[in-house]
Amino acid sequence: MNGPNFLIWCGGTSYSQPVNLSRKLRYFVGNGSGFVMELEAKRIKISIGGITVEAELKPTRTAVGIYNALPIESTLNQWGEEFYCNIPGVKDHRETATTNVKIGDVAFWGLGGMLAVFFGRTPMSIGEDPVPADRVNVVGHLVDNPEVLRQVVGATVMKVEKAS
Repeated sequence: MNGPNFLIWCGGTSYSQPVNLSRKLRYFVGNGSGFVMELEAKRIKISIGGITVEAELKPTRTAVGIYNALPIESTLNQWGEEFYCNIPGVKDHRETATTNVKIGDVAFWGLGGMLAVFFGRTPMSIGEDPVPADRVNVVGHLVDNPEVLRQVVGATVMKVEKAS
């Protein structure tokens, strides 16, 4: 593979992996005992009404679980300018659990098993940023303009699938 090489130190052991950074971004994580796991940034497509947007998932275990559960098609719920739907069978590892989200964030609410997409203010917003009703695990961010989702307010189905 052509491209820059880099060296990773983990648990006193070095790992060298050639990566072509012009084609994909890879994340490496270790558990402190010398084990290194490679996670590639994954993209998903979210379709609501006649609109489809893409999101890039973070390299977290919860995001990988969501990606592996796809495709899904589920009843769409709305809370202010937040769309959410059920994704069954995904474990929430709470890596990034927070109530601080931004417009365009994609999050997983583990207690309800829901995937949420924030495209504006929610009923708990004080300023311009959305505020979820409970802590969510931010798993990604839209790469497309989140404002286009305002065009499909009132839609009833949300489809989420792996982007090609």
